[in-house]
Amino acid sequence: MFESSLARGPGALRMRTTRLAGIVLLAGLTAAAVCRADVAASLPPPPSELYGDLFVAVQTQQIFPDQKTFVDAVPNSDPATIVQLYDQSKTQPNFDLKRFVLANFTLPSEPVITPPAGQTLREHIDWLWPKLTRTTTAADVPANSSLLPLPKPYVVPGGRFREGYYWDTYFTMLGLQESGREDLVDDMLDDFAYEIDRFGHIPNGNRTYYLSRSQPPFFGLMVQLAAKAEGERVYQKYLPALKKEYAYWMTGADTTPRGSATRNVVVFKDGTVLNRYWDARDTPRDESYLEDVTTARQAVGRNPNEVYRDLRAAAESGWDFSSRWFGDNRTLTTIRTTSIVPVDLNSLLFSLEATIAKGCALSLDFRCAADYIEKAERRASAINRYLWNENGYYADYDWRLGKLRDNLSAAAMYPLFVRAAWPGRAIKTIHTVRDKLLQTRGLATTTFQTGQQWDAPNGWAPLHWLTIKGAQHYVGNDKLAQEVGTRFLADVKQVYASDHKLVEKYVVEGPNAGGGGGGEYPLQDGFGWTNGVTLKLLDMYAPGE
Repeated sequence: MFESSLARGPGALRMRTTRLAGIVLLAGLTAAAVCRADVAASLPPPPSELYGDLFVAVQTQQIFPDQKTFVDAVPNSDPATIVQLYDQSKTQPNFDLKRFVLANFTLPSEPVITPPAGQTLREHIDWLWPKLTRTTTAADVPANSSLLPLPKPYVVPGGRFREGYYWDTYFTMLGLQESGREDLVDDMLDDFAYEIDRFGHIPNGNRTYYLSRSQPPFFGLMVQLAAKAEGERVYQKYLPALKKEYAYWMTGADTTPRGSATRNVVVFKDGTVLNRYWDARDTPRDESYLEDVTTARQAVGRNPNEVYRDLRAAAESGWDFSSRWFGDNRTLTTIRTTSIVPVDLNSLLFSLEATIAKGCALSLDFRCAADYIEKAERRASAINRYLWNENGYYADYDWRLGKLRDNLSAAAMYPLFVRAAWPGRAIKTIHTVRDKLLQTRGLATTTFQTGQQWDAPNGWAPLHWLTIKGAQHYVGNDKLAQEVGTRFLADVKQVYASDHKLVEKYVVEGPNAGGGGGGEYPLQDGFGWTNGVTLKLLDMYAPGE
């Protein structure tokens, strides 16, 4: 594997690059340049733009307990007509805003899912997949809905999350493969390739209000998953989409001055290029408008637009919210996401570079393969230079302050997960994670308790999976993998036994299992990525169940 060569260090990579260049000369091939057609997509506006003052009134007056309700609602007529009617009506005596909204919008519904009695955990997950599958082609989506149509069926997480989400889908795919649903894996890959072609990137989710950002770039890892089941032709099929996604994340890499940043790119003073989370907008999130306005007001002395962008960037990370992004490690108002070079994002981009290299090699474009191997080599070197904390773990880096963040999180395992970690450092990270994050019921997300959902005492299925696989990638470390897997599986099983559901996140500290807390909304059940990881853990640690 390309990742294996990369993990062994620069020498192995240079040898691989030289061999590939030699193959190019011997074969007499001319590698084609990567096409970066800069076709501007016409992006549909989010609800905040469609409804203006009406949107602000609905969200600030908390007409609905969940700020996501209104932005997922469908207008019963043209938005401009509704806005005009609102402007004419709002000053009338006895005007009732909620009554107005209910008369002019169809609210989203959350179907009640009642499973048959007596299902085992595995049977329940297999039964859930069709309940979480949606088909919303252009013909299925009402006019002016915030929902973005997709050409193929896809799986949603569940609960308030009525649309597909980018990084959730990788972990959902793990379970779909275990359930024999390779068809849905292929469908969602096609959906993501369609979004990349149309929008230039994979949005956070298929909603208009998510278009200004992406999420952790797992698309290359999804292609790897499909290729293991279907053969290496999958790499070639999705190679154009892989390259285009990479171009999105690297926009500005060649033009950004040293010591500064452009969009998702950070260029260090020595010329090293790494990446950060970012959002193209610097306004309150449509789906969390009031929460963001409140946070910005409480962030005394800070520019509100700066706060909004940092909140949005944290949403792109998927860790919304976590002490990882806080200047003081504890308080949301100190959030500084765009100042931080995250270890998880750069590990995933390393993997994407290696995946593109493999796709290019399989397509006999060896110059392209050599180019992306070199890119991956540079990134692996940068990860091990800038994102290594001498306390024994991989960490995030604050590029504005010019120093490492000293707050351990489960993201430390990402370089191991993608095989970018140097072996000695991988072992140290495993020991640190076992000593500091492993709890009675699984892996704590961080060492801080802030009341945010991506902090202790919560544990999340995707972080357990990447920790298990990361430990397994380095010989002799199956013990941590087994401890993490069996403890978390016991937590999931106990909650299912008592509540008959799988949930978004779990409490992993203390003797008693339970659903996690914190964050901007109540605990959700369904739940896509928990289902996927649980099926894998059942096969690994409880195959008879």
